[in-house]
Amino acid sequence: MKHIVIGNGPAGVIAAETLRRTDPKCAITLIGDEPEAPYSRMALPYLLAESINEDGTHLRHGADHYKELGIDIVTDQVTSVVPDKRSVTLVKGGEATFDRLLIATGSHAARPPIPGMDLDGVENCWTLEDGRRIAAATKKGSRVVLMGAGFIGCIVLEALAARGVELTVVEMEDRMLPRMMDHTGGEMIKRWCESKGVTVLTATKVEAIEQTGKALKISYGDGSSAEVDTVVCATGVRPNVGFLEGSGIETDLGVLVDNNLQTNKDGIYAAGDVAQGPELLTGVKEIHAIQPTASEHGRIAALNMAGEATHYRGSLSMNVLNTLGLVSSSFGLWDGNEGGDETSLADADSYRYLRLTFRDDVIVGALALGLTHHVGIIRGLIQTGVKLGHWKDRLMKDPNRVMEAYLARTHGSSFGY
Repeated sequence: MKHIVIGNGPAGVIAAETLRRTDPKCAITLIGDEPEAPYSRMALPYLLAESINEDGTHLRHGADHYKELGIDIVTDQVTSVVPDKRSVTLVKGGEATFDRLLIATGSHAARPPIPGMDLDGVENCWTLEDGRRIAAATKKGSRVVLMGAGFIGCIVLEALAARGVELTVVEMEDRMLPRMMDHTGGEMIKRWCESKGVTVLTATKVEAIEQTGKALKISYGDGSSAEVDTVVCATGVRPNVGFLEGSGIETDLGVLVDNNLQTNKDGIYAAGDVAQGPELLTGVKEIHAIQPTASEHGRIAALNMAGEATHYRGSLSMNVLNTLGLVSSSFGLWDGNEGGDETSLADADSYRYLRLTFRDDVIVGALALGLTHHVGIIRGLIQTGVKLGHWKDRLMKDPNRVMEAYLARTHGSSFGY
C-alpha cells in the first residue's frame, strides 16, 4: 500500500506515524513545501518570546526520526490532484502515485486588501521564516502595531510584549477575541492588556500603510495615524485548497469530509486546518483550526487509510489562551444555544468570569476567564454530554459549582449526591 500525505504539520506528521504503526510494510511519503524540519506554527510565539530556540518548534527531535520510521520526507509543492489516476503533480518532482492520499495542507495567513500591506516591515507570523524576520526587526522599545486581536493575534501579542516593544493592538470588531469571547469577556481582556501597558484599539480599522523614511505610517478609519517600525498582521487564515481546483474533490471553506475524514473521492482523506468536517454538538461541517483537532484528525484519518474503520465523533470548538497572565477559555456553543438556557457570573474587578450554556440539562458551551481550575472539567462535561439532572438548576444559580456538579453526576454514589 502506497500512502501520500500532503502537509507536514501536526496532522500530517501524526498521520504518517500512525500509518507506520498500523501497517509496518506500507510506503509513506510526507510532502511539505517549506525548507524546514516539520514544525508547529503554534510554537512560533514562544520562539519570538525567546522561551525556545528553533529546535523547540520542531514536532519531532532527532535527525533520523523519520528515516528510522521509513517515512520519506519530500520538500516540494503539490499543484494538482488527479483522483482517477491516483496521482499528484509536484512542482519539482513530476507526478507521484498513491493508493491512499491525505490532504493536510493547513492554512495560509490572510491579509486584508489595504494599501501598503506589501511594504517591507509588514509581516505575518505564520511561518518560521516570518518568525525570524519579526525577531530581527523587533527589539526593546520598537514601535509595533499588531493588526488583529483574535486567538492567533493574542498569542502573538504575548510574544511581542515579552520582547519589550511599544505595542499597539488594532481590532476591527468591537472587542478582543470576538470569535472566542462575548462582550463581557472581551472587555475584561482589553482592560487587562491596557493595565499591562499595551494600547488596545477596538472597533478600529486600518485604512492604509505608507513608507515614511525608515518608518511606516499607519492610518486609521477615524482619521488618526501613527508612525511605527513594524506592523504584524494577524487578521486570520484561509485553508489551502486552491490546488484542488478541477480535481472533483468537494470543497467549501475547506475540504469537505465525512465521519471517517474521507472526501467525496474514495481513498482520499483530509485532516487538520484544511478539513471541514462534522462538529460534535451540531453535526454541521465546520473548520476548527486548532492543534488538538489536527492531531486527532491525523490519527483517525490514518487508521481509516490503513483499513481500520474508525468513526470520528466530531470536532469541538475549544480555545485556551494565556494573555499576559490572564487565562481565558471557550468551548462548544459558547455564544448561545437557540432554545437553551444560560447562566453567568462576573467579577470585573478581579477579572473573573464564567458563563455556561445548556441544551436541556447538558452543558454545550462555556466561557471562563481567570478560572483555570474549571477548564478540564467543563471540557469533559461538554464532550461526554453528561446529563446534570437537578444539578442544572443549582448551576443556573451558581455556575461556580461546576466541579461539584461533575463529581455528583460522574461519581454520585461516592460523594453522597
